[in-house]
Amino acid sequence: MRATVGDKLVQHGRIVGQHDKVGEIVEVMGSDGNPPYRVRFQDGHEGVCSPGPDTEIRHKEMGQQIGH
Repeated sequence: MRATVGDKLVQHGRIVGQHDKVGEIVEVMGSDGNPPYRVRFQDGHEGVCSPGPDTEIRHKEMGQQIGH
């Protein structure tokens, strides 16, 4: 999984009725676009994430989706 600053990180809900959590990657802390990432979520919370299998990256320039 690779990302750049400005890409969106989407954590899919794990149970029925739980909404996806979307954030913007504000810092790539790994080498060559690899995790961990510093992410600012829509509610203003900011944290460091190492994405799991329930997460996808939506690239800003191409609109591509990578993950799962």
